[in-house]
Amino acid sequence: MRLTLSEPRYLKDSVSIISDLVNEARFKITPEAVELVAMDPANVAMVIFKLLSTTFSEYDVKGATELAINLTNLKMILKRAKPEDVVTLELSTDNKLTVLLQGNTTRTFSIPIIDVEEKEQKIPDLSFTATVRTKSSIFNEAIEDAEIVAESVSLLGTPERFTVVAEGDMSKARVDIDKNAATDILVKAASVKSKYSIEYLKMMMAASKLADNVDIHFSKDYPLRLDYKVVDKLLLSFILAPRVEND
Repeated sequence: MRLTLSEPRYLKDSVSIISDLVNEARFKITPEAVELVAMDPANVAMVIFKLLSTTFSEYDVKGATELAINLTNLKMILKRAKPEDVVTLELSTDNKLTVLLQGNTTRTFSIPIIDVEEKEQKIPDLSFTATVRTKSSIFNEAIEDAEIVAESVSLLGTPERFTVVAEGDMSKARVDIDKNAATDILVKAASVKSKYSIEYLKMMMAASKLADNVDIHFSKDYPLRLDYKVVDKLLLSFILAPRVEND
């Protein structure tokens, strides 16, 4: 296995974002893509990652390979990659992952392949009432506004409007995002509402540095799915459990 990236940010930024949610993870490397599906330790959030073979300048994978690594270790190495560096990943004979950073110098790092005991994660088959596609920056700003007053946020969808609402002990924030050229809304009900943790959302929203748009899928008191896509290169998705209110 030998994988070479001329644009290291797609791997570097993805690993940095994923490592905030997951400490150790198992990558599946196939002739088509580098993939990962993992749950956070609290079983509140799932991350789904796919880096397509077309992202790489060299992609030499004969068959499917699985390797588990400590993401913090990998993040610290990739952090050392400059934007102009070429990053190469190889499996060494002593069961380690070799990472080469090539620019003005060639730097070589090795990190061990580890055993991850958790069972293989399956992506849940979810059906959503509301789907919103908007600019990542618009969604980020709405959540950051909500964070001023509360630790959780309610997402409301109608056929013409997507609304982000947060309520604290005394304060309230509301951001209305109307259906327009920047925002597409599809809601299969008169209205739909669900509540989520802002702490987790902020970790997921970091994927906005990779993708200009975000697809937001939710239903009443139901998991949220966020999809960040770069055509022919990358998919970084998150599923987040709802905060169900006991009324």
